[in-house]
Amino acid sequence: MARDNSPKERQQKQLERRQGRRASYDRILIVSEGGKTEPNYFSEVRALYRLHTANVKVLPGGWGTAPIQVVQYARELFEKGDRYKQIQPRAFEQVYAVFDRDDHESYFDALQLAESLNGKLKNDAKRFIRFQAVASVPSFELWLLLHYEVVQAPIHRDEVMRRLKQHIPAYEKGADRIFAATKEFLDTAMGRTQALAVRFTAHNAPEPYSGIGDLVAMLTKLGE
Repeated sequence: MARDNSPKERQQKQLERRQGRRASYDRILIVSEGGKTEPNYFSEVRALYRLHTANVKVLPGGWGTAPIQVVQYARELFEKGDRYKQIQPRAFEQVYAVFDRDDHESYFDALQLAESLNGKLKNDAKRFIRFQAVASVPSFELWLLLHYEVVQAPIHRDEVMRRLKQHIPAYEKGADRIFAATKEFLDTAMGRTQALAVRFTAHNAPEPYSGIGDLVAMLTKLGE
């Protein structure tokens, strides 16, 4: 039998093999500002809920920690892929750029850019994708603190860390197994983030806000 040397046919067969290893739910790309904290957390959620690694990709930003760089890198990764990271071009239905308010000058520009991309980019199935910023004001650790305390007023990231360490003394940036350590209070944290979302948005900084709960809720629901 003659060997198939058509690049298009070989590419199609490779795509079919990859699709065969995926689950039926959306393909999701999560790109975070943090190099370890957020990737560790979301990778742990993925593992505990047995989400298919071919469907849910979690990566740190590759161009820097400024919010605008996180959004730009997420777009680049979606559009062009990265064969070294085993990411194919446009191979997602949902893309999330995760970053903190902190004191970043490009924070609001990043929110605006993400909003401008939402529903405007097409994936490999020729469908418009969801492209969303997942912001934390002031920092990712607010989400963790909300597992233990009500926060309704502006708070500095240093104060968030100080109070979080009262509940998780060993907590440090980049720590692992944090989802497991806080999972007992997950519903409480989600309720508190929803209460904040009634009053504030990511655009109301310095008022406290966390979009992490919505992303976690979506991921955990996939694993049910």
